[in-house]
Amino acid sequence: MALKSTIFKAELQVSDLDRSYYAAHSLTVARHPSETDERMMVRILAFALQAHERLEFGRGLSTDDEPDLWLRDLTGAVECWVDVGLPDPRRLRKAAGRARAVVVYVYGGRSADVWWRQNAGELGRLDNLTVSVLPYEATQALAGLAQRTMRLQCTIQDGALWFGDESATVAVQPVVLQAAG
Repeated sequence: MALKSTIFKAELQVSDLDRSYYAAHSLTVARHPSETDERMMVRILAFALQAHERLEFGRGLSTDDEPDLWLRDLTGAVECWVDVGLPDPRRLRKAAGRARAVVVYVYGGRSADVWWRQNAGELGRLDNLTVSVLPYEATQALAGLAQRTMRLQCTIQDGALWFGDESATVAVQPVVLQAAG
């Protein structure tokens, strides 16, 4: 018998001063049995960074042809494909042909550095790809915020963000490794 996903609920308040975007989102996040709290919280952080009224979670780990998050227009065409972790470059090439913009939030400390060194040349040819790395200490701290029911706030200003709940706040400074041209 296969293990089922664990459902998490999050009320996420986003104040993105860089984009002048201010909204509250009620999120239902399914955590795959093989997914860690760190990865799930990075997906929620990615949601905050890309927040839009039509942004949705994909089926994630259980499906190869869907991203972790995506923004589709009213016709169903993919405007933005968002992945977290260390995705396969073939997956990103396919996504780049399918979506107007592809965004990857890489995390994992040394493994993220190794992944980027191995794939930077190939991924550099994708004009619509943006790759940012999240600091290891920050993603570890985000994992500590994971609870079945969460009330989260995210403030974004000048590319830096503060993400937390009523008991703790994590400062995150993503570093852009490649910006879409």
